Amino acid sequence: MNEKNPTTRRDGVVPRQGEIRDEVAAFVEKVGKLARPNAAEDGRLLFAMDATMSRQPTWDLAISLQAGMFEAIPKDAALQVQLLYFRGLGECRASKWVRDASALAKLMSSISCQGGNTQIGKVFSHARDEHKTRRINAVVFVGDAIEEDVDALCAKAGELGLLGLPVFVFQEGRDARVEAAFREFARLTKGAYARFDNSAPGQLASLLKAVAAYASGGKAHLRLQSGGEARALLAQIEGR
Repeated sequence: MNEKNPTTRRDGVVPRQGEIRDEVAAFVEKVGKLARPNAAEDGRLLFAMDATMSRQPTWDLAISLQAGMFEAIPKDAALQVQLLYFRGLGECRASKWVRDASALAKLMSSISCQGGNTQIGKVFSHARDEHKTRRINAVVFVGDAIEEDVDALCAKAGELGLLGLPVFVFQEGRDARVEAAFREFARLTKGAYARFDNSAPGQLASLLKAVAAYASGGKAHLRLQSGGEARALLAQIEGR
């Protein structure tokens, strides 16, 4: 794949707000069609982000919104979240698993974005290894570019699908090549895809809450979430 300057990845096209809302709504509804996690255990959500330089605005946004993931947890359930990020020259690191919003915010606020190429393959490999050790209910990946071999990434995504680990892919921007690959990752893992606009933080907040609701309480709890985003994400998952 062609490499891009990490500070100028986006294609400059302004997303249409109505289209973004529809895609976010479809994403949220699709999540609820997944099987319910094991209620006897904490839900586990791997939250992976591209932390290269073009991600800085979204990184700051995610720090401010991530508390909403914990607000979506059922009262009789618990959610553990692990932060995974890549940046710079081959750096890809995972945090410990945490159970509260303040701990996750502290982890995220200690990280600064740096220029570099994508490392989505490492994200998929880490998710596979963690899932084999102890079940992960869902993976969230937020990114805007791919600078790796897409066929190789699809092979890794297919392995996650066989393991029953859904990946929910959030794309910033409107790069058609990236969208096609991200949609395929979601299809292969029986997850879901959505595009979001960082100028409308409520959309990303709804997506994060929806996946957290599924990871901790299954589709039954996701149905309790208000708004079109939750209903639409249920529908997308149903189609897998």
